Amino acid sequence: MIRQLRLICCILCIHFSANAQDPVFSQYFLFPETMNPGFSGFMETTYLGIIHRSQWPELALKLDTQYGFMNTWIEGMNSGVGVNVISHKENFADYRFTQVNFNYAYRVKLNEDWFFRPAIEYGLVTKSYDFSDLTLQDQINISSGSVLLSSIDPLAYNDKTTYNDFSAGMVFNNESFWFGLSMKHINRPNISFVKNPDAKLERFFSFNTGYEIRLSDHFDLFNLPYETSLLIASNYMQQGDFNRLDLGASLLFERLILGTTVVSTPNKIDSKSHLVTSLNFLMGLQYEKFRFAFSYDANVSRIGQTKGIFEFSLTYQFDLNIKCFGCPNYGRLMR
Repeated sequence: MIRQLRLICCILCIHFSANAQDPVFSQYFLFPETMNPGFSGFMETTYLGIIHRSQWPELALKLDTQYGFMNTWIEGMNSGVGVNVISHKENFADYRFTQVNFNYAYRVKLNEDWFFRPAIEYGLVTKSYDFSDLTLQDQINISSGSVLLSSIDPLAYNDKTTYNDFSAGMVFNNESFWFGLSMKHINRPNISFVKNPDAKLERFFSFNTGYEIRLSDHFDLFNLPYETSLLIASNYMQQGDFNRLDLGASLLFERLILGTTVVSTPNKIDSKSHLVTSLNFLMGLQYEKFRFAFSYDANVSRIGQTKGIFEFSLTYQFDLNIKCFGCPNYGRLMR
């Protein structure tokens, strides 16, 4: 009975992980490529980075996620190209997910102030789990008390699957404001390990906005750096019945960034759903071409003791002198 319960838990873990394979990073405004391929090459220089996310370390459903990317700008093609890799692991069932994406974005000049950046993304996905230490139900002979070495359960053999994934996005921007739309999993790939035709991945829709204000244009900053600015960013996401809205603000100093974000569920699934689920706090430091950032998500819902979510990131920008005309400088502290 214990093993059967454990098997049920593992299956639930796989289902949970499959529906959560679109991680939403707390530092999304520093890594906008994670939400929208239209941000590929957005800095109009070569830009790369990595981020590690540890979610709910106190629970059995602990999820660890890694994301790495590199974007560059090709002036002769008026285009940005990028590649990124995302992987995460759920510890309970040893569920592993890896996706490699290739992005392409094209810049269109609408007028003297506004630009339009349509983009496409192709991804190759592989995922697996490990049930090798479990005894499945059909291996147990209750009458004799014996345990067979083999099983006919399809989960015992179909422990790995791969599929293609297509996404698209667009970004409109001027020098201080941007907004973008993206749609992931346009082809709705079959994510089942046993090729269940009904296990199609729900499309993931997002709407992102950001507005940067240089405070010296409106206030006397006293001893603060002249380039100190306020960045206000929002991110709305919808996938199936689930939705989420992030609304945050950050102060960008010369070599320091401090920010906070409120995470909410505007359209509640049921009466027990929480409107506000977490508060995210971020601090970043700049050293020459490197930027390090740390963020912590404090859970404010009744999900229990999870110890929240931690994220660590490191980015590197090759040319600090480039300030692309017509794009928000969300990396201002890197100047």
